[in-house]
Amino acid sequence: MTLSLEDFLIRARVLKLYRHALRISRRAPSHARADLRQIIRREMENNRNCNDKQRIRFLISDGLERVKCLDETLDMQGH
Repeated sequence: MTLSLEDFLIRARVLKLYRHALRISRRAPSHARADLRQIIRREMENNRNCNDKQRIRFLISDGLERVKCLDETLDMQGH
């Protein structure tokens, strides 16, 4: 399967978001870390077969906002 340039760029953004979310999850308290990673993984898996580019862009934006909120929450808690 060959990806178009647009598909390749979208895929790269999704993977970057996933890696960023996992990196931030490392700062979570140890008792919550595994659950947080599982939630991140589940969210990605739930949308794995989405082919609607408009929906994918929305999911990326939503994911970025959620990761930002998680990052801020962990900062406020001193993690």
